[in-house]
Amino acid sequence: MSSDADHTVCGMSLAIDVVGGKWKLHLMWVLGAGPQRFGQIRRLLDGVSEKVLAENLRHLESAGVVHREIFPEIPPRVEYSLTQLGETLRLALEPLESWGDEHRAALSAAAHTSNPAPSANRAVNISAS
Repeated sequence: MSSDADHTVCGMSLAIDVVGGKWKLHLMWVLGAGPQRFGQIRRLLDGVSEKVLAENLRHLESAGVVHREIFPEIPPRVEYSLTQLGETLRLALEPLESWGDEHRAALSAAAHTSNPAPSANRAVNISAS
């Protein structure tokens, strides 16, 4: 975790340090459904590389929100699950998910209007510069 001085002022920066990044919130969602093996997590999170997934799981484990359990089998089986601390974080994130679901259409419309597709005239103006 980061040792930024603002952690003493704002709990939000501490929380963002734990779940910030492209994949950690998705991992919290996947693990919220129950213990998962690495391969299953990778299948559920389309587009994440093994390296990035392993790094994110290690970070969440070092933050104390994810537990990694190795079962003494041949071949070894490893499962990841939320700790009690992780479960409290998952519950804290639920309103954020609800907000996204509730405002999905408005957010999608805003994204489309702020990033309009370039027109032919616009391309000519850019190349003329």
